[in-house]
Amino acid sequence: MKSAIIDVGGGLRGIFTAGVYDRMLDDNASVDLAIGVSAGAGNLCSFLAGQKDRNYKFYTEYAFSSKYMSLARFLFTGSYVDLDYIYSTLSNSTAEWPLDFQALKNNPTELIVVATDAYSGKAKYFTKDDMGQDNYDILKASSAVPRVNKPYVINKIPYYDGALADPVSIKLAIEKGAEKVILLLTRPANVRRKVGKDSTLANGIRRRYYNAAIELENRADKYNDSVDIAKDYEREGRALIISPDDISGLRTFTKDKEALLALYKEGYEKGGQVKEFLEE
Repeated sequence: MKSAIIDVGGGLRGIFTAGVYDRMLDDNASVDLAIGVSAGAGNLCSFLAGQKDRNYKFYTEYAFSSKYMSLARFLFTGSYVDLDYIYSTLSNSTAEWPLDFQALKNNPTELIVVATDAYSGKAKYFTKDDMGQDNYDILKASSAVPRVNKPYVINKIPYYDGALADPVSIKLAIEKGAEKVILLLTRPANVRRKVGKDSTLANGIRRRYYNAAIELENRADKYNDSVDIAKDYEREGRALIISPDDISGLRTFTKDKEALLALYKEGYEKGGQVKEFLEE
């Protein structure tokens, strides 16, 4: 029975799913298909490489460095989060805490990294074939939040965060034959996403990237509709939704170490549900 896991990302709240993955590694729980959006894609790579605690260190240590994200960096470069620092300086083979790319590549689990083509507004589904040793550009593309980052360019095409085009890839997982789906959210499952600041962010990119702006304005509806689909599957026993009970006011880039640690512990505890679900 083919299984899939979907990680929707969520900035620093991704420490919740980091806890889930560390528990899965401890439980020797694996899936056939892994779909990651934004920070969720980065988390999945460490998981598939079998590197327990790697994500934890990124969220609890490196995330608090001005090299990772800062207002000064935004003023000088136009990007608040330095994606090259995360996915090159810290992740390359000669780095302090490198991604074990060979282990990732050898893992039989299929990996899909979701990004948004800034020109067309359509989802781009990258795979391991689009990666190489010390070439993790697809993770940067998937994590480029509009107005927080400039779009990340690959082969002359600018990309934004995958959450614009496909925030919760439940339909993709089913289309690819998944009969059991684990959906990892970084906000409570019963909390409906609102348009909120998405409209403001969309206005900031509309002139140059009109189609991406439209997708950004519709992100909340797409997110909510996809979670509803997952809930229907869950009632049928075909899906497992794992989400935090409370995010303690944490927004995408809130640096609250105590709250982050609590999210990690909750993720690790709830991650124990995965193996049981897969074995049912």
